[in-house]
Amino acid sequence: MELTVIEALNLGDAWFQCLRKALLEGRTYQIQQGSFEGKHRKEIPLVAIIIKNPAVRPLRPDVPTGVPPPTTDEVIEEYLSYLMTTTKQEDEEYTYGEYLAPQIDEVIKRYKAGGYDTNQMCMNIGDRDSIHMKDPPCLRVLDTRIQENALHFVLYFRSWDLWGGFPTNLGGLQLLKEYMAKELGVKDGIIMAFSKGLHLYEHCWDLAKMVLRMPLE
Repeated sequence: MELTVIEALNLGDAWFQCLRKALLEGRTYQIQQGSFEGKHRKEIPLVAIIIKNPAVRPLRPDVPTGVPPPTTDEVIEEYLSYLMTTTKQEDEEYTYGEYLAPQIDEVIKRYKAGGYDTNQMCMNIGDRDSIHMKDPPCLRVLDTRIQENALHFVLYFRSWDLWGGFPTNLGGLQLLKEYMAKELGVKDGIIMAFSKGLHLYEHCWDLAKMVLRMPLE
């Protein structure tokens, strides 16, 4: 597995670059286990995405007229609430919020009490029983670092849907970072995201081509 490094100016730029990379150079394979089992996806097998100015608005990507957007401002706002509450619906096996919400408050408290120069403020999603879930959490680590008086996020997704997940995930996580930075009295920093499986499902290939203004086959 070779590491792909994407350096982006903002969230939209990161999405467009990853779309092109996955569509043109991604590994195509049939899914043997997991979501859309039996279907195909194009995947960037190992990727590091560095987003220098993730706070640039709009957080959602702008797509050409006629292309259904992968997310909206309203969905991103709702996703922030999902990240910050432990509430779980009856049909949900887990939520990110049930893991994150208690840790967010603890991270803020410990930064305020103990100072910023520490590597300990790392939040985890999932536990040792998550392996038994039909669809375990995709986001597994939300690590934080305060450096040069700015709060930075370092993320790890074990699997990451480039169309149905990436734009909403990063938009909501950026709003979370802004909230935490305000609570801590520091500036908003960068996002660095890693995944061993950033992918496009086959039902999104033509949509990605439309976004990139590529001819449909």
